[in-house]
Amino acid sequence: MRFPAAAVAAFTLLAVPAAPSLAQDRRLTPERMFAAPDISGPTARGVAFSPDGRLVTYLRAKPDDQTTLALWAVDASGGEPRRLVDAAALDSGEPLSEAETARRERMRISDRGIVQYQWDSQGRQILVPVSGDLYLAQVADGSVRRLTRTPGDEIDAKVSPRGGFVSFVRDQNLYLVPTAGGAERAITTEGRDLVSYATAEFIAQEELDRDTGYWWSPNDARIAYARVDETPVDVVPRFEIGPDGVAVSNQRYPRAGRPNAVVQLFVQAVAGGAPVRVDLGANADIYLARVDWSKDGRALYVQRLSRDQKRLDLLAVDPATGRSRVLLSETSPHWINLNHGFKPLTDGSFLWMSERSGFAHLYHYGADGRLIRRITTGDWPVRSIAGVDEAGRRLFFLASPDDPTQQHLHEVSYAAPAAPRRLTQGEGYWNATMPRAGAAAFVGSYSTPTQPPSTALYAMDGRRLRWIEENRVAPGHPYHPYAATAPNHQFGTIRGPSGATLHYQLITPAGFDPRRRYPAIVYTYGGPHVQTVTRSWNGAVFRSRLYSEAGYVVFLIDNRGSWNRGVAFEAALDRRMGVPEVEDQMAGVAWLRQRPFVDPQRVGVTGWSYGGYMTLLMMTAPDNGLAAGAAGAAPTDWRFYDTGYTERYMGTPQANLAGYDAGSTLSRLDNLTGRILLLHGMADDNVTFDNATRFMSALQQRGVVFDTAVYPGQRHGVRPPALQLHQWRTYLDFFARTLGGEGPPSPATSPVRSAAR
Repeated sequence: MRFPAAAVAAFTLLAVPAAPSLAQDRRLTPERMFAAPDISGPTARGVAFSPDGRLVTYLRAKPDDQTTLALWAVDASGGEPRRLVDAAALDSGEPLSEAETARRERMRISDRGIVQYQWDSQGRQILVPVSGDLYLAQVADGSVRRLTRTPGDEIDAKVSPRGGFVSFVRDQNLYLVPTAGGAERAITTEGRDLVSYATAEFIAQEELDRDTGYWWSPNDARIAYARVDETPVDVVPRFEIGPDGVAVSNQRYPRAGRPNAVVQLFVQAVAGGAPVRVDLGANADIYLARVDWSKDGRALYVQRLSRDQKRLDLLAVDPATGRSRVLLSETSPHWINLNHGFKPLTDGSFLWMSERSGFAHLYHYGADGRLIRRITTGDWPVRSIAGVDEAGRRLFFLASPDDPTQQHLHEVSYAAPAAPRRLTQGEGYWNATMPRAGAAAFVGSYSTPTQPPSTALYAMDGRRLRWIEENRVAPGHPYHPYAATAPNHQFGTIRGPSGATLHYQLITPAGFDPRRRYPAIVYTYGGPHVQTVTRSWNGAVFRSRLYSEAGYVVFLIDNRGSWNRGVAFEAALDRRMGVPEVEDQMAGVAWLRQRPFVDPQRVGVTGWSYGGYMTLLMMTAPDNGLAAGAAGAAPTDWRFYDTGYTERYMGTPQANLAGYDAGSTLSRLDNLTGRILLLHGMADDNVTFDNATRFMSALQQRGVVFDTAVYPGQRHGVRPPALQLHQWRTYLDFFARTLGGEGPPSPATSPVRSAAR
């Protein structure tokens, strides 16, 4: 349930052409929300530096088509941005293969055109996958050369580190093609049916944040690749109910307590010869979590995670023989949170991120696996490593030392004890992209609840060198007509029932009158690895605006179990998901009801995925008093969810029967109050549709009347613009009927008709 994006932004801004009158309307309607141009303005996505650091590339949507991304570039030294590749000229519009569709679903990619790209090592060419085929764009003149033209999709394409080859997966096998021209070559040939090569299995993609199944050595000499055998995995028939019919998919879905796919790792010399199998240990029931090469290509590093996810081993592997040894191990009485904080260095030492102190911090290890020094410390977690400057022996990381609702870029020496130095300033939320080598500048992206993401090139002392996408909300900006009537955002803390400090965000409508009593909507996610309360321009901002326009107060609170507060705060839900989260959320509801401007009888709740689960739990909590709940794509019983996520927090059903029973929504229906709206994609391959049908059946058996909105052909997220528009009009209609706020405005017919064509 990897939902950093989908939980915080349950809709994607896609293109529905707007009626001219909408641009002049000071009320932000659902029609305008999903219209072009993007209400957030021009934002830079997928930012990267050229290998020499002189050029910055990024993806940008067309003003009149938010569904198709093009590749842009700008010189770091100055000048105007220029479009390198127009995806519209390459995108055939043909349907993607099931493998690529599923991969994009796991990666939460819903756009078309150029959704990913990669520089070659010389900075002369950029690999661009579009519509299942591969292209090489020449940076100098913008010309594009097509590499593949096949019926099957080429997925997970990469340029080899020295630029000699392009690699890709097609029809479950790994291929190479020389960048200078020549025939493609199959590295594996036995991938078919239930066996695939060089592809991350379902659990790796969805729950381990590993989207690839193969890794180049830095000298182009070898490739490590995974072999995945899904034969042991249970078949879960899934009916992909679409607008034009029904297809039956016999999906291999590993539910909690059941067998996983068998994953092996091999190393193949590009020059030829037999593949070498890597020794991953005697126990095959493990997770292949991470794979990296040393800087000189002489060692392969593998992170091996135990099935119960309480032990993580870092293995050093001889790629010539496959022999491995354990360099270091991390253990936890709860679970190990995987990260991307392992960074091999040129001298053979490496950087490592660990939560052993109770908070994620950075450590420097020698090549022999012995600790050299701890780099960061404190009662706050490092979020991620942004970059490493080996020449200056510095590393750069993102963290929130002073306020977990914000995020800033910091630098620190890894060679000698030193306090980190913050590089970004102001109140808000920063992300950063660093060049591959050196540290002369970085690209920073900054936002607040009132400022959409602004992206610029910054010197290492924090000085802005040049804008990449300023995105200032000024006349002409899509959001400018609505900025003056934006809702108000208040941040604060309350003390939860356990004594823990809980951060909240309270959003009140423009023209707020504290003497009135408003209906209120609680937006929740509640699960691990997600933080909803941030001082950023995120999905909650847009949602709150639509609800605020309809006269609601909106409330968010991060309960125990949520992200960015350390091990103890998150581990409160260990083996008892659905208990501490609900206690904290209901404490937030009680606090909200005590506000003199909130009508305590007209409080509702909504959420998607884990947030849908929380919505159902809160609606069935004893004495909850909630009037309405809109639950989207909710896992209604953890027995029906996958191994990687569920067993991490709950163990297996066989070992924790009481915990599974207590966390099931189906066991709590006697406490149900208020009206429920259930929403679900009818082709959902993550939280499968039978989660919803079981809950519907249980309500029907009790004679409980409820509302539904199911989406034919949609998976775990509702993607097309017209359907997202319908989704949000459904929310507003439902809460108007149950809480007494305003319903959706009269529909503008032209956007829906345009989207349907």
